[in-house]
Amino acid sequence: MFKQLDASLQRLRTDHIDLYQCHRYDPSTPLDETMEALTEVVRQGKVRYLGFSEWPVDKIQAALALPGVARFVSSQPQYSMLRRAPEQAVIPLCRDNGISQIVWSPLAQGVLTGKYLPGSVPPPDSRAASEAMGGFFPSEWLQAPMLDAVQQLSAVAEDADMTVAQLALAWVLREPNVASAIVGATRPEQIRENAAASGKTLDPQTLRRIEEVLAPALEQPRPG
Repeated sequence: MFKQLDASLQRLRTDHIDLYQCHRYDPSTPLDETMEALTEVVRQGKVRYLGFSEWPVDKIQAALALPGVARFVSSQPQYSMLRRAPEQAVIPLCRDNGISQIVWSPLAQGVLTGKYLPGSVPPPDSRAASEAMGGFFPSEWLQAPMLDAVQQLSAVAEDADMTVAQLALAWVLREPNVASAIVGATRPEQIRENAAASGKTLDPQTLRRIEEVLAPALEQPRPG
């Protein structure tokens, strides 16, 4: 880690990194060794703040309980209207310990833009059609019940004066523990559309309609 961090600093032409995040938990390395190494780079001034991505709740708790180590300030989970698992334990634990969320895939890998249509082949330039995505794309998101529900969100978004993508981003940002959402784009207009979701709020009626539309699809059993 020390070697790769120094190489990153050299490439970035800087003497420190503001936020250094551990992507996934490494079960082959003792937690105390990981935390000691992270604490050392903070002590050296090469890293200012630490975070983690997709760590199990018990490992987050264990890291927080270790004495004399640097504290985490950020969590990077996958979180969206279609993937709400972080609400069960990660977000409450982080909220109680001063850790904020920097969520990824808030548009459910493009599903919540409405571009995948029921009964249609995914667009050739989409993530769902990419062989590189492989098993990273949840197959249940491309099933008819889910795609039908996402199409129904169009009316909800229109009544809220938003696009479906903006509605999805506003939904994620409504959570007080979410500090920011990581979005991807292939065209400048997508960046402008996504950025416009910042500052938008969803009233109780809109939130209720979202739940009414998505609940049946979210309750469908996952494919074996």
